[in-house]
Amino acid sequence: MESTHSRLLLALVMVLLFGVIVLQYVCPGTDCQLLRLSSLSSKLGDSASRGGGDRNYGDSGDPYVAEDRTLVRFVPRFNFTTGDLNRSVDFKIKGDDVIVFLHIQKTGGTTFGRHLVRNIQLERPCECHAGQKKCTCYRPGKRETWLFSRFSTGWSCGLHADWTELTSCVPSLMDTREPPKIQNAARRNYYYITILRDPVWRYLSEWRHVQRGATWKASLHVCDGHAPTLAELPSCYPGDDWSGCTLEDFMDCPYNLANNRQTRMLADLSLVGCYNLTAMSEPERGAALLESAKRNLRGMAFFGLTEYQRKTQYLFERTFRLAFIAPFTQLNGTRASAAGAEAGPETQRRIRRLNRWDVELYEYARDLFLQRFQWARQEERREARLRRQRERRRMRGRGPPWKRGREWPQRAAAGYQATFAPGDWGQEEEESRDRVRGQVPAPGSWWDPEENSTMADYLDNVEHW
Repeated sequence: MESTHSRLLLALVMVLLFGVIVLQYVCPGTDCQLLRLSSLSSKLGDSASRGGGDRNYGDSGDPYVAEDRTLVRFVPRFNFTTGDLNRSVDFKIKGDDVIVFLHIQKTGGTTFGRHLVRNIQLERPCECHAGQKKCTCYRPGKRETWLFSRFSTGWSCGLHADWTELTSCVPSLMDTREPPKIQNAARRNYYYITILRDPVWRYLSEWRHVQRGATWKASLHVCDGHAPTLAELPSCYPGDDWSGCTLEDFMDCPYNLANNRQTRMLADLSLVGCYNLTAMSEPERGAALLESAKRNLRGMAFFGLTEYQRKTQYLFERTFRLAFIAPFTQLNGTRASAAGAEAGPETQRRIRRLNRWDVELYEYARDLFLQRFQWARQEERREARLRRQRERRRMRGRGPPWKRGREWPQRAAAGYQATFAPGDWGQEEEESRDRVRGQVPAPGSWWDPEENSTMADYLDNVEHW
């Protein structure tokens, strides 16, 4: 008897071990979507609402109510057009459209890039395997990619390619890899996206990164047919060995490419002679780069901010009509935070002066980002209100159920020739039962003063005014 129990226990242990091995193979890493069934079920409802379904505003079921409250004291500084604020695009994942992720160093782009390949609810999810950095992100029914990013196509246009390089490289590269099936067909739609970060914390994070021995010398790209060689780089270029250096050493380098990196990577470098620092004065060069970066940022389909993870998630979902499986989380305990604790107020002021173009760009981007969030939320509420109004008009057009029941004998007595549908009485009885269960309004509620107005409608009207 004991031997039988022992064999049974051994068999159960073997089955458990086999299951663990299979799970690790099918779903490697800590991003396993199979372990998020409860999150998935809740997100399905939210994604349907964002994709066009109704949502009960003012209810705790809306996951972004808390984000709305954070904007109570937000006062816009810049004036943007409706086209700048309304960034909903008709992204055809089954067609030829491509999302291009411009990944700026130390902005949280690695985390966001993983969200793109592992955390989006898709008809055909990206295929990610253990031990491989890149995932395969094919369109449904096709062997064509819809995402151009580090974790899908790799650094195909160079390590951390900037706007200048990506806009000239991606279209030709995609046409080479996936030639159009029809000659002279319409060009693909390329939707560029990026993530920005507070310049001080991004700068400190980059210093920590290079201090550990990292280098980005390979991230200098071709501009107007020329890429700078290693011999052309200053001796204090951040690609040199900075291990063990102090923050003061890092800031003292006059040609440090960490300075104003976000502005430079978002601007059209051909406007300022690329990396030729003698083409114009530094103030002229900075002003031209800043205006170009602002213009390109406005024209992007989407951009997010590291400091606003939940709002970033919402705007991406709203823009592309794609839903994430698990919500974004706001992580504040980064290496940059630790470095910031070491850097005193005077050091942080110096970092801001060194990155004055990035500081101005970020303030501009933050204002645009928050206005886009407000606009998208108001549009979503307006759409929900219109759906409720259409539903009420449809119900009023049918007339009160009790009146429809009394009209039949009156019309028959007057000789009215009407066609009787047997299903009408069955529907009437079903509505009566629903009314008892509280699912259909009582007769008096058809003429209730709240018929054409709800608290959500009132708040939306106040917002509109």
